[in-house]
Amino acid sequence: MTTTLFTGIGELVTNDPRHDGTALGILRDAALVVDGTTIAWIGPAAQAPAADLARDLGGRAVLPGFVDSHTHLVFAGDRAGEFEARMNGNRYEAGGIRTTVAATRAASDEALTANVARLVSEMARQGTTTVEIKSGYGLTTRDEARSLAIARQFTEETTFLGAHVVPEGVTPEEYVDLVTGPMLEAAAPYARWVDVFVEDGAFDEDQARTILNAGRAKGLLPRVHANQLSEGPGVQLACELGAASADHCTHVTDRDLTALADSGTVATLLPGVEFSTRSPYPDVRRFRKAGVTVALASDCNPGSCYTSSMPFCIALAIREMGMTPAEALWSATAGGAKALRREDIGRLGIGSRADFAVLDAPSYLHLAYRPGVPLVAGTYVGGRTG
Repeated sequence: MTTTLFTGIGELVTNDPRHDGTALGILRDAALVVDGTTIAWIGPAAQAPAADLARDLGGRAVLPGFVDSHTHLVFAGDRAGEFEARMNGNRYEAGGIRTTVAATRAASDEALTANVARLVSEMARQGTTTVEIKSGYGLTTRDEARSLAIARQFTEETTFLGAHVVPEGVTPEEYVDLVTGPMLEAAAPYARWVDVFVEDGAFDEDQARTILNAGRAKGLLPRVHANQLSEGPGVQLACELGAASADHCTHVTDRDLTALADSGTVATLLPGVEFSTRSPYPDVRRFRKAGVTVALASDCNPGSCYTSSMPFCIALAIREMGMTPAEALWSATAGGAKALRREDIGRLGIGSRADFAVLDAPSYLHLAYRPGVPLVAGTYVGGRTG
């Protein structure tokens, strides 16, 4: 297998504290060797071993590829009008999901696949190397299964979100029976995770527990849309069931934060949603004080947050949520990996996947220092340019 030596790395973020005693584990004047799809060596450039090929990165910064652990990419249609209404003062409500459901059901497999490919390509150009993709815009057995089959073409991190909202024409009780029965049976072969939107206007605590337990019985791992629009039972339920992550966490109590810290469930924060819905941002200082592990993700979707940019989310987290630049980068890489229970991504070290982004900048600080500027000069997935 061909090995490649990357030299000329002015600043290398590893997320390994053994290098400098900080969470980011920064090395300067560094190099790394890729063997196949994994990192074979990492360290000071002056000590770099020989390799079959060599590439000089010209003093640029290198960091682990972003791990976007919460997205909804399988959809059709556009909700720009809804965004305009929010910017004119209307309140965000979950009901807009049904607009996308109608468009998605009407779209062909080819159209849906092309849209996912477009968005994944956008993400790669901005440094994302791992993406989780949910279903949830089909809400029929056929459409949920085909959404996950399409998503599986792009990632192993696929999530069954048949419990997004209750579609028109059925009662909540009838729909829970469908989600936990025929729909789950059809979707499970294409999914790793099961998710529920726990919120007024979506699913209550008992319904969510039933759905998540049914998914677990089929071998799917739980994650939860929790506490986005108001304080509620979502975070507590996620912690009770050992969910990998509770996502949104916009409105949390001190009791919620204690439960997150004690259970090890990751709080995945989605600042692009607050930006796009004019909602209050969560205060990360509270999460930090409680000892909660935090991830950052884009929540890319056509309604509440149509961004594919993790650098944008990092800048928002720093400016609006009280994160330090180091915390934001860690949460967008290693934090996202923890939200997916992955050890092979979100860091750069011997044996990890060779997933990394090269910045056209001397330091990761430029991600927020120069917001909105396309700083990613190259994205490598398994050692190959993405």
